[in-house]
Amino acid sequence: MSTEKVEVDPSSAYRLLHPRNTVLVSCADEAGTPNVITLAWAMPTSVLPPMVAISVSPRRYSHGLIQNTREFVINIPTIEMVRETFYCGSKSGRKVDKFLESGLTPVNAKKVKPPIIGECVAHLECKVVGQVSTGDHTIFIGEVLAAYADRGFDPRKIKPIFHAGGDEFLTSTWQVIKPGLDSGKI
Repeated sequence: MSTEKVEVDPSSAYRLLHPRNTVLVSCADEAGTPNVITLAWAMPTSVLPPMVAISVSPRRYSHGLIQNTREFVINIPTIEMVRETFYCGSKSGRKVDKFLESGLTPVNAKKVKPPIIGECVAHLECKVVGQVSTGDHTIFIGEVLAAYADRGFDPRKIKPIFHAGGDEFLTSTWQVIKPGLDSGKI
């Protein structure tokens, strides 16, 4: 391992946190017309109550939908869906019906208006309980109203999509490592 450190422009510092788990967030307008946005900036924020956060640029069509309706669904795609995932992150819902054009299936959610994505392996239905402006993005904090997954879902067996940066994605074979601290050295 090299010990030489090189400077990274602070505006690119977020890339040092990649790869990031990639999700498909579904949302809808006031009339119920659905949209999908691809995000790599999603994370849990609380166990009790269950909460998650997503970060969305105000320039994105989905930002206004989520801000107005106060609901969204985090859907977990697998690597078999990488083309659809890339498509949904490359096109604007202002111009195209991403469900129709990508071939993804909108399925009625249990507790919120935006649909789940039928092809995804897990879903978190959320109600926005807060938002924070953070420079060029807004963090939407969502309380998880319902969470469910395909029968037999095992996060170690699926092949999630990780965003490596730009238009590059990768997945994991999930090599389990259990570090021990017996030696006293870190």
